[in-house]
Amino acid sequence: QVQLQESGPGLVKPSETLSLTCTVSGGSIIMNYYYWSWIRQPPGKGLEWTGAIYYSGSTYYSPSLKSRTSITRDTSKNQFTLQLSSVTPEDTAVYYCARGSFRTGEYDYWGQGTQVTVSS
Repeated sequence: QVQLQESGPGLVKPSETLSLTCTVSGGSIIMNYYYWSWIRQPPGKGLEWTGAIYYSGSTYYSPSLKSRTSITRDTSKNQFTLQLSSVTPEDTAVYYCARGSFRTGEYDYWGQGTQVTVSS
C-alpha cells in the first residue's frame, strides 16, 4: 500500500516561497513509469494540477505556474518537494501530492492534503 504525506508550513507571507514536501512510503518514487504530482484546490474551486516529477527525474509544470514552480526530489528519503515562488493570496489552497499521470488525469494514491494560506 502506497502512502503519501504532505508536510510544510501552513502560513506563507506574500512574495515569499512556498515549500512543501511529500514523503512516500510503500513504494519507490523511482519506480518505473510513475508520475508524482502536486495538485491544489483553492477555496471554492476545483482541483488544479501544478506539476509533476517523473520516475526518471523529468519535471513537468502547469503552463500558468511554470515560471514560479520547481519540483525536486530526494531519492534517499523517497521524497519530492514543491517550491512555488512569489506567492500571492491567490495561491491559498489545500495542496495534495499524488501518484498518477497528469496526461490521463488518473491518480491512484493521494496524500491527505495540507492547507496553505498566503497572508501577511
